[in-house]
Amino acid sequence: MRAGRVRGSVWAFGGVSVRVDARVAGVTAVLVVVALVMGVLLVGTGDFPIPAGEVLRTLAGRGDAGQEFIVRELRLPRVLVGLLVGAALGLAGALFQSITRNPLGSPDVLGLGQGATAGALIMIVLVSGSAGQVTMGALVGGLVTGAAIYLLSWKRGVQGYRLVLVGIGVSAVLTAVNGYLLTRADIVDASRAMVWMTGSLGGRGWEEVWPLLALCAVLVPLVLVNGRGLRMLEMGDDVSYAVGVRVERVRLVLMLAAVLLVAGATAAAGPVGFVALTAPQLARRLTRSPGPNLVPSLCMGAALLVTADWTAQRVFGADQLPVGVVTGVLGGGYLLWLLVTERRAGRI
Repeated sequence: MRAGRVRGSVWAFGGVSVRVDARVAGVTAVLVVVALVMGVLLVGTGDFPIPAGEVLRTLAGRGDAGQEFIVRELRLPRVLVGLLVGAALGLAGALFQSITRNPLGSPDVLGLGQGATAGALIMIVLVSGSAGQVTMGALVGGLVTGAAIYLLSWKRGVQGYRLVLVGIGVSAVLTAVNGYLLTRADIVDASRAMVWMTGSLGGRGWEEVWPLLALCAVLVPLVLVNGRGLRMLEMGDDVSYAVGVRVERVRLVLMLAAVLLVAGATAAAGPVGFVALTAPQLARRLTRSPGPNLVPSLCMGAALLVTADWTAQRVFGADQLPVGVVTGVLGGGYLLWLLVTERRAGRI
C-alpha cells in the first residue's frame, strides 16, 4: 500500500504534540470568517436595514439608542442562535457519519430530529406547555430516541449500517407518531406546532442563547478530546482495540454528545433539516482530508445556517420564509445527488 503524503506541521505543547494540516487550518479560518461576515450582514438585515459598518460600531458600543436596541436585543440573539445551532448540527453530523462510517449517517436520517419533534409536540398538543416546557420536551424526546436507536442497534457492539437501518425505521415510526399528534391538536396548537416544526430562527432571544451556549461549551471540548479515538474507530473496531482505544466507551460517549447537540439545537430552533447531513460532507470536500473533520464541520454548519437565513430574508423579506425551508430544499437536493453518487460508486 502506498503511503500518503503527510501535510502540515507538528506543534508541541508540553508532552503533547499536535499535527496541524495547513489546508484544514486554512479552510477552517475561511469558514470562520464567512460565518462572522454573514452574521454581521444578517444582523443588519430586516425591516429596518442597518449597514455593516453601523452594525460593527453598535456592537462596539458606539451606536445610538435605537440601533442598540435593534442590534443587541432583537437581532444579535437570533444570529447567535443561528451560529450555535449550525455549529451543533454540523459537529453532530460529523460524529454520526464517522461513527457509522456512512455518509448517510446523519441525525436527519437516523430520526433524532423526529424524536425531538415528538417530544415537543407532546408538550404542545397534549399539555399546551410553555416555551420552556416545549424546549424540555424536545430535549427529552431526542435523548429517548437516541437511547432507543442505540439499544436496538446493539448486538455484540454497534455496527454502522445496522445503526443507520434501525434509525431509518425509528424515523418512520416517529414521523407517523408526529402526524397522529397533529391530528389530535386543536387549530391553535396545530398552527403553533407547524410553525415550530418548520425550523426557524424568528423570535429567538437571549433565553435560547445561554442554554445552547453552555451545552456547546461542555460538549465541544469533550468531543475534541475524544477525536483521536474517533479517528481510530473509522479504521475499524479491531484496529482500534489493537492500539488501545476503548471502543464502546468512546462510541457511547460520542453518540451521547451528538444526541445532546442535536436535541439542544432542535429545542432552540426547531428541526432545521439537512445541515447535519451536508456540513460534514462539504467540509471534507474542501479540506480533502481523511478523518472526521470535526472543527471544519462545526464551522461549516455555522456558516451554512446563517447564510441560509440571510438568503431567506433577502429574497423573501424578514421572517417570511423560515430558515428550515431553505436548508430543506438545498439539503434535499444534496441528498439526492449523494445517493446517485454512492449508487454509481457501488456503495449502496
